[in-house]
Amino acid sequence: MATISEILNHAHERGRQMNLPYDGALLPKEAHQIWKEAPAAALVDVRTQAEWDYVGRIPGAIEIELLTYPGNRPNPAFLAELEQRVDKESLVMFICRSGGRSHNAAQFARQAGYTQCYNVLEGFEGDKDAAGHRNTRGGWRVAGLPWAQS
Repeated sequence: MATISEILNHAHERGRQMNLPYDGALLPKEAHQIWKEAPAAALVDVRTQAEWDYVGRIPGAIEIELLTYPGNRPNPAFLAELEQRVDKESLVMFICRSGGRSHNAAQFARQAGYTQCYNVLEGFEGDKDAAGHRNTRGGWRVAGLPWAQS
């Protein structure tokens, strides 16, 4: 098993290769290991309330909508909610359905002064497979990591 330092070095390198404007990109299992082993690390799930309720939740994750449901409009309180719940010096990992919204959340957090921002690649459900279905190719659930359904 890799150490947190090794995982973060890999994440930084991925971020450099992807030209990310924040600290790096983690795979779901890497994010889970950091979250469990680094007490100050935060996992922020930026999916919608409907996704948490109907698709599933990550027990213990901080839930803050980046886009609101219905309508997929930007949540004007996103940064204020993040600042209330997560210290700006904490290592913060953002996750969404497949990695797009969490990429944006990591960018916004970095611009707001958060010092350690990471995107969780593949997200909660992963990419679509050839049949157009999620939860078969990558993601938190496919990796067998903890989740619960309402």
